[in-house]
Amino acid sequence: MNTGSNKPGEAVVAAHGVTTDGGEGPVERGLGSRAPEFVKARRALHLSWQVGVFIVGLAVVVAGIIMLPLPGPGWVVIFGGMAIWATEFVWAQLVLRWTKRKVTEAAQRALDPKVRRRNIILTSAGLVIIAALAGFYLWKFGFEMPWKIKDQ
Repeated sequence: MNTGSNKPGEAVVAAHGVTTDGGEGPVERGLGSRAPEFVKARRALHLSWQVGVFIVGLAVVVAGIIMLPLPGPGWVVIFGGMAIWATEFVWAQLVLRWTKRKVTEAAQRALDPKVRRRNIILTSAGLVIIAALAGFYLWKFGFEMPWKIKDQ
């Protein structure tokens, strides 16, 4: 199974977070349901538990999607719904692991001194261009408020 990790023992991580390969590094929980044991012991109860988790997670994800064009923390709420799903579904756990890895990689790239220097240079160049365009506009048309411009 491809979990997006290069660690050889990831597929055999026990529920209490101990790897069978004895490797050092971050300890991850095993894949699968995190429902209480008495729920997992009864198939009908476990199925209804999964349906409930899916519905609650779906409601949170839909609320996050609604918040994308409206004011609110849309992406945070969407990932919160994915975290709710990840308590019960392996596919959501894999998506969250992949997302966490990509966010961590992007943060590391952003902190790289070469990338920061490039971003500072590009931002400075953009500000110089905007200042030049604003200066040209003021030289050409002067400082007139739009509501005071006379018909031409």
